[in-house]
Formats: sequence, C-alpha cells, structure tokens
Amino acid sequence: MNPSDTDSSYQTIDLSKLRDIGWTLWDPISLLGTAESKQQWYSDRNLPFADEYDAYLVSAANALRNGAPAQQVVDYLVHIETQHMCLTERPDTRSRAKAVVTAILADDSIWFDSGGSPG
Repeated sequence: MNPSDTDSSYQTIDLSKLRDIGWTLWDPISLLGTAESKQQWYSDRNLPFADEYDAYLVSAANALRNGAPAQQVVDYLVHIETQHMCLTERPDTRSRAKAVVTAILADDSIWFDSGGSPG
C-alpha cells in the first residue's frame, strides 16, 4: 500500500466520512485531544491539520475495497503509527487500527462511483 498510488481515489471516496472514522477511532498523534476533551476534526481551529491522516486512511480504504485482508490493513496502520510516525506502540494501538478497518468495511456509503452515486 503506497499512499502516492491513491491520488485518484480522492474522487471516489467521501473524504469527510473517512475522516470521521479516522479521527474518531485512530488519531495516533492525539491532535484532537484526549478522550475527555475530544474535539471534532472539522472545527475551525482543527481545519489546518484536518488532512493529517488522509493519505493513510485513503490507502487503507482502497486496499480493503480491492480485497486486501483486514489483518493486512490493520498491520499497515500499526506500521504507519509505529514506524513511519515513530510512535511507541501503546496497549490500544492494534485495537484502534482494527476499529478503523472494521468501520471502513461496515460503511459502504464512503464510496461513490464516477457519477457521484453511492457505490
């Protein structure tokens, strides 16, 4: 999974819904704060970094859409967090990645065909 291979997919994915999933369930850097003070990614003060995880989430969603095993995509998100972002693996790292994968698989409404209809 290479995020640079996913540029065209921005046209077929409801990025807002994908961000809802990523920011709510993953947010490895905790940019939106802790669970007690969690904010929304689309709040004015958060818009400058709202796209922080887009490439990873689009890559994960495309992989799942193309039939990649869920565990492979979980491993990808864990790798991004622990190797690419150089964050220490926390007790909830895997469960957060798994929650993202589960949510993407469960929400067909994040996909649109070329005509803009839900896919």
